[in-house]
Amino acid sequence: MSIEQRAALAAFSACDVSDALLKLGVPGAGFLADIHPTAFPGPGDPAFGLKIIAPAFTVLFVPKASPSFPGPLTTPDDLPESNIPAGTPYADLITPDTIVVISQPAGQKCAVVGGIMATRMAKLGARALVVDGRVRDLSCLRGVAQEGGCPVWSRGTSTIGAGAEAKAHAVNVSVRISGMEVRPEDLVMVDQDEKAVVAIPRGRVAEVLELLPGLVKADERVLVDVEGGGSVKEAFQKYRGKL
Repeated sequence: MSIEQRAALAAFSACDVSDALLKLGVPGAGFLADIHPTAFPGPGDPAFGLKIIAPAFTVLFVPKASPSFPGPLTTPDDLPESNIPAGTPYADLITPDTIVVISQPAGQKCAVVGGIMATRMAKLGARALVVDGRVRDLSCLRGVAQEGGCPVWSRGTSTIGAGAEAKAHAVNVSVRISGMEVRPEDLVMVDQDEKAVVAIPRGRVAEVLELLPGLVKADERVLVDVEGGGSVKEAFQKYRGKL
């Protein structure tokens, strides 16, 4: 996708994007459910409330046993081959100008992102971290978000390091986030105002951009009619029925 496409998308909300993806029949309408802002720029920061739009850099974690968490271990049947060199932390592999999307095995208590890894990813140019799992070192993560410009979104928090239960297995492979597939280079929007993250499948950005103006204009007209005392039914029939 082009820089121009990313700039054009910034005029719309995550809700608008999901409306377009729903109309296009994209599974899950792009919404990465139950991923919440955990560390982000606060009021007064120039980045407060801004949308971040960038290609996905994906990281897949798998279960790992330890004395404190002995298992049993279950891994997906379709697990891709590992492509992380032995001894290399996954954070050292991040490419600039991406949103890092991390998949952690469900039900784990450990964090897969802490202050050190988040700092490294921000230094390498990550625009945001979206973690379908747990994070820790929140004070450091707030610094990464506020000083490094890299907000962190997650499903939850922990005090336990990743090595207790999980290990990074592969980068830039297809991952499932909240039941939805996210692939490398899918376009991700982090929308702080809507407290939502959506992913647009690569190759469908142009279709989304073509639909968005008409969908948004229709809803604006519906709202005007409803504010004027009209019924939702009539307004929907009048404006949405044409789409």
